[in-house]
Amino acid sequence: MQHNRKGNNMTGSLHIGLAALGSAIGVGIIGMKAAEATGRNPGAAGAIRNQAIIFAALAEGVVFFAIFLAR
Repeated sequence: MQHNRKGNNMTGSLHIGLAALGSAIGVGIIGMKAAEATGRNPGAAGAIRNQAIIFAALAEGVVFFAIFLAR
């Protein structure tokens, strides 16, 4: 059975691209909701910012997993 290297590379690249797209959308939503929450309660801006940074880092971590698993 022969393997199609081009097809495998293309599929891996597609998975990386979809993971990056999902991560970018997730980070955008995190930023939007953090700004909304800060507008509602300005006194909690520090805690909201810290949580937003942590969750954005977790969302970006998905891309790194996709890169390592696809290659």
